Amino acid sequence: MNQPKQTKKTTIYDLAELAGTSASAVSAVLNGNWKKRRISSQLAERITRLAEEQGYALNMQASLLRREKSKIIGMIVPKYDNRYFGSIVEAFENMARERGLFPIITCTRRDPELEIEAARTMLSYQVEWLVSTGATDPDRITDLCAASGVRSLNLDLPGSRAPSVISDNFAGARELTRRVLANCERKLGRVEPLLFVGGRGSDHNTSERVRGFRAAHADMGLAVDDNHILTCGYAPEKAEIALQALAQQEGNLTRGMFVNSTISFEGVMRWIKRSHHYDGRPPVMGCFDWDPFAAMLGDDIEMVRQDVPGMLNAVFGIIDHGSSKVERIEIPPLFLSQN
Repeated sequence: MNQPKQTKKTTIYDLAELAGTSASAVSAVLNGNWKKRRISSQLAERITRLAEEQGYALNMQASLLRREKSKIIGMIVPKYDNRYFGSIVEAFENMARERGLFPIITCTRRDPELEIEAARTMLSYQVEWLVSTGATDPDRITDLCAASGVRSLNLDLPGSRAPSVISDNFAGARELTRRVLANCERKLGRVEPLLFVGGRGSDHNTSERVRGFRAAHADMGLAVDDNHILTCGYAPEKAEIALQALAQQEGNLTRGMFVNSTISFEGVMRWIKRSHHYDGRPPVMGCFDWDPFAAMLGDDIEMVRQDVPGMLNAVFGIIDHGSSKVERIEIPPLFLSQN
């Protein structure tokens, strides 16, 4: 009888041979000690890539190489100039220090290559956990961490290979849309479909908010024009350009608007001021984000606040219990007024 052939597990010696280096160098890279050993970043990158390709993380040998706890916890964030991410960073630092952990945080500007570079650098300093906040490819970061025996989790945007803590974007967007439509009926005397402005259609949060936006319209028997879903990116100038193009194409725009973040909201307000499109008839808006100054612009703006304390309590609950269960925890956002 033919015996099934056993698949041989990859060892550090196999990786050393493939990388053209020593087993000790491979061990140092997977253990996160390569900078101390003065191993070049090019070699570290080659070894890490080979470990990923060979599925080395699955045998958990890398985790056995870690001998001491560093008490360092890392976080990557996409932006600093945003109250939401700024509040995440501030609360994260406080909660980490309360646990005797030293936080290292870096901004990656939504650049996938910067995210990977930041993750590799933090691993070289032997972080015990790495929190990927709003990462464009969280699963790739999870794989890098697993190859070094480091636990990771995702915040704000979910992945499929590590625990994820996010806002309940669908339910939050559905309720925000309902409130803006109700405000339109009360202030304008009519209800008509809203514009959706900002965000990237390819990311989870935006797609879920669009889904909630559509669901709220469907609840009221309103059809949404696909051309009125302006998922043009987060940068303020992109929102401004998208609105200008739509106004040139259609003429007068609807008076109700759902804006996907305060970053996009900046571009929307700039366009409104520069274009004079709504002079004498201000639009009724909702923003899936919160800023105290924006909230003071008038009662025609409804804002939803993401529950940063609730999200970080869930993050540190996972860390405190050392959980590696791959799950998605959705935290309901907060509405600051009741209609």
